[in-house]
Amino acid sequence: MIPLRDIIPSRTVPYITITIIALNALAWLFEVSLSPEVLEQFLRIYGVVPADFTAPTLITSMFLHGSWMHVIGNMWYLWIFGDNVEDRLGHGRFIVFYLLCGIAAAIGQIAIDSSSTLPTIGASGAIAGVMGAYFVLYPHSRVLTLIPWIIFWEVIELPAVILLAFWFLLQLIGGVGQIAATSASHGSGGVAFAAHVAGFVVGVIGVFIFRKREVDRWEPLDY
Repeated sequence: MIPLRDIIPSRTVPYITITIIALNALAWLFEVSLSPEVLEQFLRIYGVVPADFTAPTLITSMFLHGSWMHVIGNMWYLWIFGDNVEDRLGHGRFIVFYLLCGIAAAIGQIAIDSSSTLPTIGASGAIAGVMGAYFVLYPHSRVLTLIPWIIFWEVIELPAVILLAFWFLLQLIGGVGQIAATSASHGSGGVAFAAHVAGFVVGVIGVFIFRKREVDRWEPLDY
């Protein structure tokens, strides 16, 4: 399922969300300018390597990506859900919230595979936290979603809680499988499902601390 847009208009300009997207884009353009050998070394220095962990990489790793689809997919989800969460938290609080979710996600991944020598990179964990916050803040929202069937694609409107709950369930199942795979062989690669789960859970819990007290009304968009 691919979310296309939600129905909640943003009441303020999402400066922080836009800035985060721009920083990720610039970091990706820098990555593709490097030779494969230099890029590998670069990711080992600035990505989170559980077996050789350094604290600064908790921040730097969430601005790096492994492919065009990785960065585009992450930034697309951030654009759809981030503006409304930033609206309800406020710009300053949103920065702290986003970074904390990303840090928690990286720590979650380290916890299940502490001996891995592979770098963990990507904004997925932080964005999972944003999605968790959206899940709490806008339970009655709806999301226009592209559903790929076997022979055709369909666009339908789904309740945000169903879309996000389904996404989280997939990550949870993947995380359980990843734990099982890690126990069988060290240094497993692929998707960091545990990071997604940790980021989402921290987002669900953390939004109660970071959201502004006042509750403003919103009106759905017609399309």
